[in-house]
Amino acid sequence: MAAEPQIDILEALAPAKINLFLHVIGRRQDGYHLLESLVSFADIGDKLTLEPGPRSSLEIDGPFADGLEAGDGNLVLRAVRAFIAVHGPAITGRFRLTKNLPIASGIGGGSSDAAAALRLLARANHLPVDSTLLTDAASTLGADVPVCLDPTAPRLMQGIGHELGNRLYGRRYPALLINPGMPLETRAVFGKVGLIEGQRYVASLQNSATTFEPLIGTRNDLEVAAIDLAPEIRSCLDELRASKGCMIARMSGSGATCFAIFDSRGDAKAAAQALKTLHPAWWVAPCHIKVPD
Repeated sequence: MAAEPQIDILEALAPAKINLFLHVIGRRQDGYHLLESLVSFADIGDKLTLEPGPRSSLEIDGPFADGLEAGDGNLVLRAVRAFIAVHGPAITGRFRLTKNLPIASGIGGGSSDAAAALRLLARANHLPVDSTLLTDAASTLGADVPVCLDPTAPRLMQGIGHELGNRLYGRRYPALLINPGMPLETRAVFGKVGLIEGQRYVASLQNSATTFEPLIGTRNDLEVAAIDLAPEIRSCLDELRASKGCMIARMSGSGATCFAIFDSRGDAKAAAQALKTLHPAWWVAPCHIKVPD
């Protein structure tokens, strides 16, 4: 009996999306906020695999799988439908998502998962990853999905998230991601952001100040609103800023995950060990983040 042909399983990293800065610069009449954000990606994230086949399905495992549904509402399967809508009949298959990132944590977990699914579908259907079909599909899935399509370099994201600048180049820095172990709803945070006569909402300068040259004069305008909803974020930031070698500590996205960039890998590792000891319930993840010069 002839052996069955072996099917190659495709694999992609869905990395943590980091908002190096996030400025709220206006609001549309439909209620959507207009943003200006420099987005980069950590070298850690969720893992997504695809075993190509005629039918779509999704299985979820990993440390943060609890509470995630593998049904049609999951962004991975929504990405499949969006891909078929722009491509036509397509090879899909069996997805397995290993959820390593906290849920609703301001680092684009679901958006990055959806973008990774689109990249895998492009490979399965012999499309280039820079195909405009992927961009068209991504734009229907959420504000952060288009920027997550190419996580290899930082870039500026504007408007409601769909206006992307050129890929930027810079240096990889040792970094640390921490989350106090609580989800934070993006809509609730934006609901607390104030805009006066269309002018830029200015966050607390004390929370935004930095001597890290690439990000001087920038901030995360959602930080104050998020801290009001989840005071634990302030504790995360205070702990990071007090760590030896920390050059900048800031909240990512709408929180509650915060990031810090360090002088050296040794300082980042020492800070991670200290925070894990002091706060065993926190999620603490050493990584690297690329920052433009």
